[in-house]
Amino acid sequence: MDVELLDLSNLRPAKGARRARKRIGRGPGSGTGKTSGKGHKGKGARSGGNTPPGYEGGQMPLQRRLPKRGFRSPNRVRYAIVKIAQLERFESGSVVDVHALVAAGIVRAGEPVKLLSDDTKLTRKLTLKIDHASQSARDQVAAAGGTLELAAASSGDGSEAAAKGSKE
Repeated sequence: MDVELLDLSNLRPAKGARRARKRIGRGPGSGTGKTSGKGHKGKGARSGGNTPPGYEGGQMPLQRRLPKRGFRSPNRVRYAIVKIAQLERFESGSVVDVHALVAAGIVRAGEPVKLLSDDTKLTRKLTLKIDHASQSARDQVAAAGGTLELAAASSGDGSEAAAKGSKE
């Protein structure tokens, strides 16, 4: 069996990957001439004549049949979560702040960071400068001989995020 090697000169799309476009309104022989697949008269045959998405023909729409539930607080702070296991990639004795976490690809820039504990035990002595940490995570950092500096005392109402955004 002769196998052709793949290189830039013989690249081609997979069979069926590039399906031909359906050309409508091109005569009776095409199968989609005359009414172009829109049928005869009525709203659907007119320009702009289509029903909006979610319209169920007058039946009570699903969105209105289901009950309302809860709300989203505009003041909620969404933390970027960092687990104890992710801190193991840093050298012992190093300072780990938001910039170091962004450089390591653990969090995205501009997000407040919260440290959470997990099943792993922290073995490195690190100086952490982050926004928030759970009590068990604080205990693990202290047990490893590290220090934890929190950027703002969190009251849980999002006021520290609002304070960050305000210009002084």
